[in-house]
Amino acid sequence: MISALLVIDLQQGLCEGAGRAHETDALIARVNHVVERWRAAAWPIVFIQHESTGGYLEHGTREWQLADGLQVQPGDLRVRKKTPDAFLNTDLEALLKARGVKELVVCGLHSEFCVDTTTRRALALGYPVALVADGHSSAGNAVLSAPQVIAHHNATLSNISSFGPRARLVLSAEL
Repeated sequence: MISALLVIDLQQGLCEGAGRAHETDALIARVNHVVERWRAAAWPIVFIQHESTGGYLEHGTREWQLADGLQVQPGDLRVRKKTPDAFLNTDLEALLKARGVKELVVCGLHSEFCVDTTTRRALALGYPVALVADGHSSAGNAVLSAPQVIAHHNATLSNISSFGPRARLVLSAEL
């Protein structure tokens, strides 16, 4: 079964500064491990970048660029998005279908926004998802710390059964 790796919003502006996501250096290292495995299998890797029309994460700015240290190659697929759903108003689904993808592996930022929304949409579209349990992160919020947000989404997303396909948790070292 062909699996595509979705690396969601692992962008410079979300990995540096006061609002940076939790443990981004370690996260990038784990994601790079998964990227290496996907390259070795010659399976599709899709780097997804969130963008705004002005200000923060504006297309082309330093903050919009993929994170420093992330292993990206010219042949990797790219998808630009403007909502938490990487499928909404993008060509992601067409890219996956054209390559015969039957399963998705999801990692990136932020657990409670784009990782969550894209995972749920993938399940609704019929894709089983392997959620990299140690491959997504958050900056936390006023109610939950970043580790709590991550743990909550691992537990929640892996327990959704109503779509048919399921999300299963995998560790980056297991891929």
